[in-house]
Amino acid sequence: MMERVQEMMKSLDVITLFFVVLGALNWGLVGIFSFDLIATIFGDMSVLSRIVYTLIGVAGIYQLSQFKIMHTRWTHAEAH
Repeated sequence: MMERVQEMMKSLDVITLFFVVLGALNWGLVGIFSFDLIATIFGDMSVLSRIVYTLIGVAGIYQLSQFKIMHTRWTHAEAH
């Protein structure tokens, strides 16, 4: 049971990392080329783009709050 929970948490870690990287890449494109990839794909401040921006923000907060826990969890998993 505990292993299943750890696998689910690891999946959540990876999903939120994906959104954080997506947000970082998007901001890089905005800064360098004035090109907002999210707005281009989903529409400028459409409901869908706002959902993606919100998911990116929540993922960033999650990653920040879980950093030490993730490090411990991943290091412990590698030891086994």
